[in-house]
Amino acid sequence: MPPPGFGRVGTRVLEVAENVIYAGIALLLVVAAVVLLVVAGRTLWSALGDLSQAPMLELLDVLLLVFIVVELLFAVRTTVEKRELVAEPFLIIGIIASIKEIVVLSVEAAGVVGGGAEFTDRIVEIAVLGGLVLLLGLTSWLLRRKEREPDEGEGAPARTPAP
Repeated sequence: MPPPGFGRVGTRVLEVAENVIYAGIALLLVVAAVVLLVVAGRTLWSALGDLSQAPMLELLDVLLLVFIVVELLFAVRTTVEKRELVAEPFLIIGIIASIKEIVVLSVEAAGVVGGGAEFTDRIVEIAVLGGLVLLLGLTSWLLRRKEREPDEGEGAPARTPAP
């Protein structure tokens, strides 16, 4: 049953506002991705003259950030298309962001081996991020598994117990 007069108009206004906001977010994410690609290109260009580890790490850091921004853009697009918030793209973003930090921290930890507390702090951060990657991966797997199961509740086919 549709809402009465003002309710329909109010709902429509909110839908338009929501679409405008999502379009703005998407535009800003596209601009951010392009800017990051330019930064990655400049970093690669400068790395050609300096074949040390630092520029390569910076390049990898920027490229992983591009992946995160593109995944955020995908999450916004999915939200607009389905008109609901879908968790899996955000879980993937969390996994990519955690792996990005693990890579950066691993290189930093290698630079301070034997540095006592500083080295220990880096290793603990890596372990926590590794645990986070595993938890986010498990959550994503459980969501996919749940999507393959038939809907529960009224109208769902009754399950027969296994013999």
